[in-house]
Amino acid sequence: MSVDSQNTSPVWFVTGCSTGFGRELARAVLARGWRCVASARNKASLDDLAPEASDRLLPVSLDVTDATQIDAAVAAAQKQFGAIDVLVNNAGYGYQSSIEEGEEHEIRAQFDANAFGLFALTRAVLPGMRARRKGHVINITSVAGLAGFPGSGYYAASKHAVEGFSDSLLAEVGPLGIKVTCVEPGPFRTDWAGRSLVQTPSHIDDYAETAGARMKRTAEGSGHQPGDPVRAAQAMIHIAEAEKPPRHLVLGAFGVDAVANRLRAALADIEAWRELSLGTDYPAGS
Repeated sequence: MSVDSQNTSPVWFVTGCSTGFGRELARAVLARGWRCVASARNKASLDDLAPEASDRLLPVSLDVTDATQIDAAVAAAQKQFGAIDVLVNNAGYGYQSSIEEGEEHEIRAQFDANAFGLFALTRAVLPGMRARRKGHVINITSVAGLAGFPGSGYYAASKHAVEGFSDSLLAEVGPLGIKVTCVEPGPFRTDWAGRSLVQTPSHIDDYAETAGARMKRTAEGSGHQPGDPVRAAQAMIHIAEAEKPPRHLVLGAFGVDAVANRLRAALADIEAWRELSLGTDYPAGS
């Protein structure tokens, strides 16, 4: 099918739409009358996403760790709709273990999905946004991207990587009219802590009350988290419509408190050791 020239509504490209944030966001985008490229590793999982809006929905198969699939999905989006206005990098999953007991293949798989795949898809979409001098990249990270927790060291590391990437991305593309936001959810009722969660059980007694206890709480709390994915989707719609969207959008009371406390503690550390830090420069005039 050729470019949809009759519709000038924004085009959203949302990854990880089989469940959770991605699915609710795709529904919200289509409910606004906008156009959506919805991706999932299994495209069949999108068959019932929004049959009433099939003319504005392009479902695509996409494993973000596969460069060939990335190129094909972006090309299909551009052919169908002519442009991508908002890219939402939502695909990813959680991996929990103690740092010491983390398994190399699981750690690398975590980074491939949560970080390297996100980087690659962003690179593929940027040329079109840059040519049009507009666009918005929304990266779904996590409260763990700003504050580490026991049992989630490698997950937090992958999300911290996305936060740092996003800082540099904004510095480069902001002057070109492209916006960048990281969305940092706390606990929400998605599949993150359910079927999507990968855990390496901790068998070291020294970590029983830290990593082990938190891993147990995470698994047992699945389905009872305070965060509502539908409300989260509406919040993302809201910032996409803002003239000056935030660099950070923390979602949920737990997240706001955890991030605010972490940043206050970091600033207190910096101020407490200010003189020692300043003393590492060459003397003025050297």
